[in-house]
Amino acid sequence: MRASLFPPAILAALIGYGSTIALVLAAAQALGATPEQTQSWVFALCLGKAAGSVILSVWTRIPTVLAWSTPGAALIAATEGITMAEGVGAFILVGLLIALTGIVRPLGRLIAMIPDSIAGAMLAGVLLPFCLQVTGALSAAPLVVGVMLVVYLIMRLINAASAVLVALVAGLLAAALSGQITLPTQGFALPHLVFITPSFNLGTVFGLALPLYIVTMAAQNLPGFAVQRAAGYEPQVGRSLLVTGAGSAITGLFGAHTHNMAAITAAICMDPATHPDPAQRWKVALPYGALWLILALSGPWLITLLQGLPPQLLAAVVALGLLAPLAGALGTAMAKADERLAATVTIVVAASGVSFFGVGAAFWGLIAGLIVHASDVTTRKTRK
Repeated sequence: MRASLFPPAILAALIGYGSTIALVLAAAQALGATPEQTQSWVFALCLGKAAGSVILSVWTRIPTVLAWSTPGAALIAATEGITMAEGVGAFILVGLLIALTGIVRPLGRLIAMIPDSIAGAMLAGVLLPFCLQVTGALSAAPLVVGVMLVVYLIMRLINAASAVLVALVAGLLAAALSGQITLPTQGFALPHLVFITPSFNLGTVFGLALPLYIVTMAAQNLPGFAVQRAAGYEPQVGRSLLVTGAGSAITGLFGAHTHNMAAITAAICMDPATHPDPAQRWKVALPYGALWLILALSGPWLITLLQGLPPQLLAAVVALGLLAPLAGALGTAMAKADERLAATVTIVVAASGVSFFGVGAAFWGLIAGLIVHASDVTTRKTRK
């Protein structure tokens, strides 16, 4: 194995963990997870990503890098009134749906019938409230958040992929110098998996599972396959969805939400600098998986460290980490002029946080957008 495999693997793993782990913790908090369940959540996620990346890369001989669903974590963090057991039930269902999508082609075609503008708008509506929190964080902690924003703006011109990670490091330094960090006092302890008995109900199916499935497919898996194709590889869609879906269903039993195809970090690992021979780049999954195993074992200490950070710092890193996905979602939502009203309705409803019959805003945003879209299509046909 060439040494050049390690730098991209290290960078991809650190960016994947450091830029969005705070959002995963926010998701766990929204479901009322105990500290033990939160540690199990992160532990299972890291294990699933490590194992899945190695399995798929070895099986397909394509550099396949997995990530956790960042928009999915945002969706979970925005939910209200859902218990951890109900969340686990939703995670298992989503994993099974993804696996079935890889096996049953008509299911994939059904999802493809949802207009890209509506799927993108639903994602934008989920992400927008988190991005808006950066202004409040800046007002409450101008020094720490201000430093992060300046560093982020500079780094995105130099290396956009690592901008959020470098901004996080800068924020940590600013918080440390101003005495705003509480370091962990406990010793290093290995994590363990906590089995959580799932609970299923229709409200959670429509309010969390279905939106989580859609945003994971539309905002994570499809871009991940596109990155592989752009790098000159033919994506193994069926195998990839089967492995990630089955893996997500298994790790869901221990509290973890969905893991899926990566896009940004995958692009780092597919760069020619990883290996001059494209047929050998799949080996980057080996150090990548090893690094995620290390992060998995370090979970309890890292989580304790994050919980000792200023909440404004965590809010800012979440907002910065979601800016690029929000921009992409908005671009998709507004790409077609004749679908912009339906997309706007979707964004407004999904971002409102409204809940009816125990079903969250993301689902109602999707329904509202589809109704407006259908009426617009009918009107245009009638006028012809």
